[in-house]
Amino acid sequence: MNRLEREIVDLLPRLRRLARVLARDVADADDLVQLTVERALVHRGQWRPGTQLHSWMFRIMKNAWIDESRARTRRAAVLSPEEDALHVGSDGAGAMEARLEVRAVEDAMARLPDEQRVAVALVLVEGLSYKEAAEVLEVPQGTLTSRLGRGRAALLAELQATPS
Repeated sequence: MNRLEREIVDLLPRLRRLARVLARDVADADDLVQLTVERALVHRGQWRPGTQLHSWMFRIMKNAWIDESRARTRRAAVLSPEEDALHVGSDGAGAMEARLEVRAVEDAMARLPDEQRVAVALVLVEGLSYKEAAEVLEVPQGTLTSRLGRGRAALLAELQATPS
């Protein structure tokens, strides 16, 4: 395994997180990660050593997601991810409460418009700088800042309105 391939493997957890935000479905997110890695490996000659590999990979993922979204018909809605059922009753109330809070954030994120959801995911979840996130999304930094501000405000309003 060469250096680039090792670095891609190291990025898999971050790619999975972003894919889950984009796809809103675990199976579709896994497919998106696989497609992203395949495209990166096929086009490895386009990556320039010394540049941010995660930004390049996130851009590939964003473009793959757009391509896949346009090609698919609307899939059936899933009320709760399968993995939620695996943990029912397995630990204390504190862990269940934490999972419910995480679920509330995931649900609120899923209701954001695509542009805001991806901006929030890149900056607040993945920790990209505004400049890096704007480059991944191929938008001006001011546009990213605007989307991020609206996304944060919508998330805060929804989470404050959700009964505890």
